[in-house]
Amino acid sequence: MKLTAFKSYDVRGVYPTDINEELAAAAAKAFVFHMRAGKIVIGRDGRTSSPSIHAAVVEAIMELGVDVFDIGLCPSPLFNYAVATKGFPGGIMITASHSPPEYNALKMNKEGIQICSPGELDDVKKLVIDPSPIKPLGQGRGRKVILDVLKDYVKEVVEHFEKVKGLRVVVDFANGMGAITARPVFEKLGLDFVFLNEEVNFVNPDHLANPLEEKNLVQIRKAVVEEKADCGIFFDGDADRVIFIDEKGRPIYPDILTAIIAPHELQGRADKRVYYDLRFSKAVPDVIREHRGDPVMLRVGNPFYKEKLKNAGGVFAAELSGHMMFQDHYAIDDGLYASLKILKVIVSESKKLSVLADAVNKYHASPELNFHVKDADATMKKVRSSFKGGKVLELDGLTLDFGDWWFNIRKSMTDPVVRLRIEADTAETLAAMRKKIEGIIEE
Repeated sequence: MKLTAFKSYDVRGVYPTDINEELAAAAAKAFVFHMRAGKIVIGRDGRTSSPSIHAAVVEAIMELGVDVFDIGLCPSPLFNYAVATKGFPGGIMITASHSPPEYNALKMNKEGIQICSPGELDDVKKLVIDPSPIKPLGQGRGRKVILDVLKDYVKEVVEHFEKVKGLRVVVDFANGMGAITARPVFEKLGLDFVFLNEEVNFVNPDHLANPLEEKNLVQIRKAVVEEKADCGIFFDGDADRVIFIDEKGRPIYPDILTAIIAPHELQGRADKRVYYDLRFSKAVPDVIREHRGDPVMLRVGNPFYKEKLKNAGGVFAAELSGHMMFQDHYAIDDGLYASLKILKVIVSESKKLSVLADAVNKYHASPELNFHVKDADATMKKVRSSFKGGKVLELDGLTLDFGDWWFNIRKSMTDPVVRLRIEADTAETLAAMRKKIEGIIEE
């Protein structure tokens, strides 16, 4: 049994070579035993391999004498909502999120937080390698119980956002899971919406469900302008991430969305902490401080944000990839809930999204750029040695801040790839520094 599917945050790979029913069953059994759980929640996405992996996972857990509460086909936020609100110690979501159709994965949730490596995911891996310590956790065979939480979820979300009215919105689900929760919520709120790629279809999607690849945004950007919509919303495959398109057809990324909603989220809060990605624009801490908030920078990886928000407190947290988590929503990274937060600001401010974005977006930034290299460590050292001075931060990879511009470069934890983001006070400085650093990397 290959173990290459054990990654930093989940068990993920190409089906059936990297991940298959055998590995999924072994990992599920190891995880549940590691937790000493008496009951567990299971959900899955719409990939062609998900039903058989789901069946193998359910069977393996029931063999331990543990009850399985099965949500069935669902987006990840609905699964996480079940864990958070129904008294479960954790669960397993079968989804490869935005990855191409041939992939699948197990996301393992313990007490509302996805386990990762280094950490408890390594303990699970050890039990897969040597399962001899695993013993039954209950007497006899566990039960399988069908669990329906959609109605409760929709009711709670609609009540929270009942004042979100009067907007025309284009939504692209990228043939992923998002419409399962979004359609009933949008209908009950009475929003004027146009849905794109609503049908769950991981075999032949219109485009991949990764919001950070600009080629996937072509359809929604065009539709927003043609439909004369107030904005567009793009969900990733399992609907836990989101980005926006303004009424002009421009992508508005999570750092600027964070700056837009921060003043509203900080109102009336005694705990003023907002957790943000070290790759975020300087506009984010600027705005948070301006509204008497406490900006707290974190490394990349959504489990770290969720853990801080859930266990240490704070108002909300956001990551550049599109994960946004709110204290008033169980610290769940829920693309739909985050979208409604942004729509609520548009309504309350009575301003176009472009106006709100331009008011806070004072700097010039690149997207996160990916470079395939032969030796990521050597590339990192070469970039570091090419710059003198600057404030050094090594929270995640290398960040160098020169006052009027900064960059972060970090290596992928799974591939020979380095990732780069640059921001500057002027477009000219951004272009010059981007050209310089790209030249160093590509030498």
